[in-house]
Amino acid sequence: MALADLILDYVPLPTLPYHLTHWVPGKTPLSTSTEVYPVLAAYLAIIFGIQAYMKNKSPLKLTLLFQAHNVFLSAGSLLLLVLMIEEVVPMVWNRGVFSAMCGEESWNNRMEFYYMINYSFKYIELIDTVFLALKKKPLAFLHVFHHSATALLCYAQLNGKTSISWVVISINLAVHVLMYYYYYATAGGAKIWWKKYLTLMQIVQFVIDINAVYFGTYSHFAAARWPHLPHLGNCAGTEDAAIFGCLLLTSYLGLFINFYFQTYKKPVHGGKKPIANGKGVANGNGHVSKSD
Repeated sequence: MALADLILDYVPLPTLPYHLTHWVPGKTPLSTSTEVYPVLAAYLAIIFGIQAYMKNKSPLKLTLLFQAHNVFLSAGSLLLLVLMIEEVVPMVWNRGVFSAMCGEESWNNRMEFYYMINYSFKYIELIDTVFLALKKKPLAFLHVFHHSATALLCYAQLNGKTSISWVVISINLAVHVLMYYYYYATAGGAKIWWKKYLTLMQIVQFVIDINAVYFGTYSHFAAARWPHLPHLGNCAGTEDAAIFGCLLLTSYLGLFINFYFQTYKKPVHGGKKPIANGKGVANGNGHVSKSD
Protein backbone atom coordinates (compact mmCIF):
# COMPACT_ATOMS: atom_id res chain seq x y z
CA MET A 1 0.00 0.00 0.00
CA ALA A 2 1.25 3.48 -0.87
CA LEU A 3 2.32 5.81 1.92
CA ALA A 4 -0.38 8.32 0.96
CA ASP A 5 -3.06 5.66 1.32
CA LEU A 6 -1.65 4.53 4.67
CA ILE A 7 -1.78 8.09 5.95
CA LEU A 8 -5.36 8.54 4.74
CA ASP A 9 -6.45 5.20 6.24
CA TYR A 10 -4.71 5.26 9.60
CA VAL A 11 -3.87 8.86 10.54
CA PRO A 12 -6.79 10.81 12.03
CA LEU A 13 -6.68 13.83 9.75
CA PRO A 14 -9.15 16.72 9.98
CA THR A 15 -11.63 17.25 7.18
CA LEU A 16 -10.42 20.26 5.24
CA PRO A 17 -12.53 22.57 3.08
CA TYR A 18 -12.13 22.24 -0.67
CA HIS A 19 -10.04 25.40 -1.06
CA LEU A 20 -7.38 24.04 1.32
CA THR A 21 -6.86 20.86 -0.71
CA HIS A 22 -7.33 22.40 -4.17
CA TRP A 23 -5.90 25.60 -5.61
CA VAL A 24 -8.77 28.09 -5.76
CA PRO A 25 -7.51 31.63 -6.51
CA GLY A 26 -9.18 34.08 -4.17
CA LYS A 27 -10.12 31.42 -1.61
CA THR A 28 -6.96 29.42 -1.02
CA PRO A 29 -4.65 31.39 1.31
CA LEU A 30 -1.90 33.30 -0.51
CA SER A 31 -3.43 32.55 -3.89
CA THR A 32 -3.65 36.12 -5.24
CA SER A 33 -1.09 38.82 -5.93
CA THR A 34 -2.83 41.14 -3.47
CA GLU A 35 -1.90 38.67 -0.73
CA VAL A 36 1.48 37.42 -1.91
CA TYR A 37 3.21 40.72 -2.64
CA PRO A 38 2.32 42.36 0.70
CA VAL A 39 3.45 39.24 2.61
CA LEU A 40 6.81 39.20 0.82
CA ALA A 41 7.18 42.94 1.34
CA ALA A 42 6.45 42.41 5.04
CA TYR A 43 9.12 39.68 5.09
CA LEU A 44 11.69 42.17 3.82
CA ALA A 45 10.57 44.85 6.26
CA ILE A 46 10.68 42.43 9.20
CA ILE A 47 14.12 40.97 8.54
CA PHE A 48 15.78 44.32 7.90
CA GLY A 49 13.89 45.77 10.83
CA ILE A 50 15.24 43.02 13.07
CA GLN A 51 18.72 43.60 11.68
CA ALA A 52 18.51 47.29 12.58
CA TYR A 53 17.05 46.51 16.03
CA MET A 54 19.85 44.02 16.79
CA LYS A 55 22.63 46.38 15.71
CA ASN A 56 23.70 47.30 19.24
CA LYS A 57 22.50 44.12 20.95
CA SER A 58 24.13 40.78 21.58
CA PRO A 59 23.27 38.00 19.11
CA LEU A 60 20.73 35.43 20.25
CA LYS A 61 21.62 31.73 20.12
CA LEU A 62 18.12 30.18 19.88
CA THR A 63 19.72 26.76 19.39
CA LEU A 64 16.73 24.58 20.30
CA LEU A 65 14.26 26.66 18.30
CA PHE A 66 16.63 26.72 15.33
CA GLN A 67 17.11 22.95 15.49
CA ALA A 68 13.37 22.31 15.78
CA HIS A 69 12.77 24.54 12.74
CA ASN A 70 15.32 22.61 10.69
CA VAL A 71 14.11 19.18 11.81
CA PHE A 72 10.58 20.13 10.73
CA LEU A 73 11.72 21.29 7.29
CA SER A 74 14.07 18.36 6.71
CA ALA A 75 11.50 15.75 7.79
CA GLY A 76 8.66 17.55 6.03
CA SER A 77 10.67 17.74 2.80
CA LEU A 78 11.46 14.02 3.02
CA LEU A 79 7.82 13.05 3.58
CA LEU A 80 6.60 15.25 0.74
CA LEU A 81 9.34 13.92 -1.56
CA VAL A 82 8.29 10.31 -0.90
CA LEU A 83 4.62 11.15 -1.50
CA MET A 84 5.46 12.84 -4.79
CA ILE A 85 7.66 9.98 -5.95
CA GLU A 86 4.74 7.63 -5.35
CA GLU A 87 2.71 9.67 -7.83
CA VAL A 88 5.45 10.36 -10.37
CA VAL A 89 6.89 6.86 -10.81
CA PRO A 90 3.60 5.33 -12.08
CA MET A 91 3.12 8.31 -14.43
CA VAL A 92 6.57 7.80 -15.96
CA TRP A 93 6.17 4.02 -16.07
CA ASN A 94 2.73 4.04 -17.68
CA ARG A 95 2.92 7.05 -19.96
CA GLY A 96 6.62 7.72 -20.55
CA VAL A 97 8.87 10.58 -19.51
CA PHE A 98 7.53 13.22 -21.90
CA SER A 99 3.88 12.65 -21.06
CA ALA A 100 4.66 12.55 -17.34
CA MET A 101 6.47 15.88 -17.64
CA CYS A 102 4.18 17.66 -20.06
CA GLY A 103 0.76 16.00 -20.13
CA GLU A 104 -2.20 17.89 -18.66
CA GLU A 105 -3.19 14.74 -16.76
CA SER A 106 0.04 15.03 -14.75
CA TRP A 107 -1.56 17.95 -12.91
CA ASN A 108 -4.01 15.87 -10.90
CA ASN A 109 -5.75 16.64 -7.61
CA ARG A 110 -3.22 14.87 -5.43
CA MET A 111 -0.21 16.47 -7.12
CA GLU A 112 -1.86 19.88 -6.84
CA PHE A 113 -2.28 19.34 -3.11
CA TYR A 114 1.38 18.36 -2.80
CA TYR A 115 2.38 21.50 -4.70
CA MET A 116 0.29 23.54 -2.27
CA ILE A 117 2.09 21.95 0.69
CA ASN A 118 5.43 22.72 -0.93
CA TYR A 119 4.26 26.30 -1.47
CA SER A 120 3.40 26.61 2.22
CA PHE A 121 6.91 25.38 3.08
CA LYS A 122 8.32 28.37 1.22
CA TYR A 123 6.74 30.73 3.72
CA ILE A 124 7.94 28.66 6.67
CA GLU A 125 11.44 28.79 5.15
CA LEU A 126 11.32 32.59 5.39
CA ILE A 127 11.89 32.04 9.12
CA ASP A 128 15.45 31.02 8.16
CA THR A 129 16.19 34.69 7.63
CA VAL A 130 14.60 35.71 10.92
CA PHE A 131 17.03 33.39 12.69
CA LEU A 132 19.95 34.88 10.76
CA ALA A 133 18.90 38.40 11.74
CA LEU A 134 18.42 37.50 15.41
CA LYS A 135 21.82 35.81 15.43
CA LYS A 136 23.31 38.93 13.82
CA LYS A 137 24.47 37.03 10.76
CA PRO A 138 24.76 39.09 7.57
CA LEU A 139 21.72 38.97 5.28
CA ALA A 140 23.35 38.16 1.96
CA PHE A 141 21.55 39.19 -1.22
CA LEU A 142 21.54 35.61 -2.52
CA HIS A 143 19.78 34.35 0.59
CA VAL A 144 17.10 37.05 0.71
CA PHE A 145 16.47 37.01 -3.04
CA HIS A 146 16.32 33.23 -3.26
CA HIS A 147 13.92 32.86 -0.34
CA SER A 148 11.46 35.52 -1.43
CA ALA A 149 11.63 34.76 -5.16
CA THR A 150 11.09 31.02 -4.65
CA ALA A 151 7.80 31.67 -2.86
CA LEU A 152 6.80 33.82 -5.84
CA LEU A 153 7.91 31.08 -8.25
CA CYS A 154 5.74 28.46 -6.55
CA TYR A 155 2.78 30.86 -6.56
CA ALA A 156 3.24 31.49 -10.29
CA GLN A 157 3.44 27.78 -11.13
CA LEU A 158 0.31 26.96 -9.13
CA ASN A 159 -1.57 29.63 -11.02
CA GLY A 160 -0.05 28.52 -14.32
CA LYS A 161 -0.61 24.78 -13.68
CA THR A 162 2.71 23.88 -15.25
CA SER A 163 2.76 20.09 -15.43
CA ILE A 164 6.57 19.99 -15.35
CA SER A 165 6.58 21.42 -11.80
CA TRP A 166 7.22 18.05 -10.18
CA VAL A 167 10.68 17.86 -11.75
CA VAL A 168 11.83 21.11 -10.14
CA ILE A 169 10.05 20.55 -6.83
CA SER A 170 11.17 16.96 -6.26
CA ILE A 171 14.85 17.81 -6.79
CA ASN A 172 14.51 20.84 -4.54
CA LEU A 173 12.93 18.71 -1.81
CA ALA A 174 15.79 16.20 -2.00
CA VAL A 175 18.35 18.99 -1.58
CA HIS A 176 16.38 20.47 1.32
CA VAL A 177 16.31 17.15 3.18
CA LEU A 178 20.11 17.28 3.36
CA MET A 179 20.43 21.03 3.73
CA TYR A 180 18.11 21.40 6.71
CA TYR A 181 19.62 18.29 8.30
CA TYR A 182 22.99 20.02 7.97
CA TYR A 183 21.73 23.11 9.76
CA TYR A 184 20.18 21.00 12.52
CA ALA A 185 23.37 19.00 13.03
CA THR A 186 25.83 21.90 12.96
CA ALA A 187 23.66 23.94 15.34
CA GLY A 188 24.30 21.17 17.88
CA GLY A 189 28.05 21.28 17.31
CA ALA A 190 28.48 18.53 14.72
CA LYS A 191 31.27 18.87 12.17
CA ILE A 192 30.01 18.00 8.69
CA TRP A 193 32.69 17.46 6.05
CA TRP A 194 30.38 17.77 3.06
CA LYS A 195 29.21 21.38 3.52
CA LYS A 196 30.94 22.43 0.29
CA TYR A 197 28.92 19.87 -1.65
CA LEU A 198 25.60 21.40 -0.62
CA THR A 199 26.35 24.30 -2.95
CA LEU A 200 27.44 21.90 -5.70
CA MET A 201 24.20 19.95 -5.26
CA GLN A 202 22.21 23.14 -5.68
CA ILE A 203 24.15 24.06 -8.81
CA VAL A 204 23.46 20.60 -10.27
CA GLN A 205 19.82 21.02 -9.23
CA PHE A 206 19.50 24.24 -11.21
CA VAL A 207 21.26 22.79 -14.24
CA ILE A 208 18.71 19.95 -14.31
CA ASP A 209 15.86 22.38 -13.62
CA ILE A 210 16.87 24.69 -16.45
CA ASN A 211 17.17 21.84 -18.93
CA ALA A 212 13.71 20.61 -17.93
CA VAL A 213 11.91 23.95 -17.96
CA TYR A 214 13.58 25.20 -21.15
CA PHE A 215 12.64 21.92 -22.84
CA GLY A 216 9.06 22.22 -21.60
CA THR A 217 8.81 25.87 -22.63
CA TYR A 218 10.25 25.15 -26.07
CA SER A 219 7.86 22.21 -26.49
CA HIS A 220 4.89 24.42 -25.68
CA PHE A 221 5.84 27.27 -28.00
CA ALA A 222 6.79 24.90 -30.81
CA ALA A 223 3.52 22.99 -30.56
CA ALA A 224 1.27 26.01 -29.99
CA ARG A 225 2.91 28.74 -32.10
CA TRP A 226 5.56 27.28 -34.41
CA PRO A 227 4.42 23.74 -35.33
CA HIS A 228 6.95 23.60 -38.18
CA LEU A 229 9.70 23.27 -35.54
CA PRO A 230 10.59 19.78 -34.30
CA HIS A 231 8.81 18.90 -31.07
CA LEU A 232 7.33 15.96 -29.20
CA GLY A 233 4.07 17.71 -28.33
CA ASN A 234 2.68 20.45 -26.16
CA CYS A 235 3.72 20.99 -22.55
CA ALA A 236 0.87 22.01 -20.27
CA GLY A 237 0.91 25.31 -18.40
CA THR A 238 0.57 28.99 -19.09
CA GLU A 239 3.22 30.82 -21.07
CA ASP A 240 3.74 33.51 -18.43
CA ALA A 241 4.47 30.93 -15.75
CA ALA A 242 6.85 29.05 -18.04
CA ILE A 243 8.84 32.15 -19.02
CA PHE A 244 9.02 33.38 -15.43
CA GLY A 245 10.31 29.97 -14.32
CA CYS A 246 12.98 29.96 -17.03
CA LEU A 247 14.22 33.44 -16.16
CA LEU A 248 14.24 32.95 -12.40
CA LEU A 249 15.94 29.56 -12.44
CA THR A 250 18.57 30.91 -14.83
CA SER A 251 19.29 33.75 -12.41
CA TYR A 252 19.60 31.24 -9.57
CA LEU A 253 22.16 29.21 -11.49
CA GLY A 254 24.28 32.27 -12.21
CA LEU A 255 24.12 33.51 -8.61
CA PHE A 256 24.96 30.12 -7.10
CA ILE A 257 27.87 29.52 -9.47
CA ASN A 258 29.20 32.96 -8.65
CA PHE A 259 28.88 32.24 -4.94
CA TYR A 260 30.63 28.87 -5.28
CA PHE A 261 33.67 30.35 -7.03
CA GLN A 262 33.84 33.31 -4.68
CA THR A 263 33.69 31.05 -1.65
CA TYR A 264 35.64 27.94 -2.56
CA LYS A 265 37.79 28.57 -5.62
CA LYS A 266 39.15 32.10 -5.72
CA PRO A 267 42.31 32.62 -3.63
CA VAL A 268 43.03 36.07 -2.22
CA HIS A 269 46.00 37.73 -0.53
CA GLY A 270 46.82 35.96 2.71
CA GLY A 271 45.54 32.57 1.58
CA LYS A 272 41.92 33.14 2.62
CA LYS A 273 38.95 32.68 0.36
CA PRO A 274 36.30 35.36 0.04
CA ILE A 275 32.72 34.72 1.08
CA ALA A 276 29.76 36.08 -0.86
CA ASN A 277 28.85 38.65 1.75
CA GLY A 278 32.42 39.30 2.89
CA LYS A 279 31.85 38.28 6.51
CA GLY A 280 32.40 34.55 6.48
CA VAL A 281 28.73 33.66 6.26
CA ALA A 282 26.99 32.37 3.19
CA ASN A 283 23.40 32.89 2.22
CA GLY A 284 21.82 30.46 4.68
CA ASN A 285 20.01 28.42 2.05
CA GLY A 286 22.21 25.60 0.98
CA HIS A 287 25.36 27.51 1.87
CA VAL A 288 27.23 27.27 5.05
CA SER A 289 28.52 29.65 7.66
CA LYS A 290 32.21 29.39 8.49
CA SER A 291 31.46 30.58 11.96
CA ASP A 292 28.57 28.26 12.85
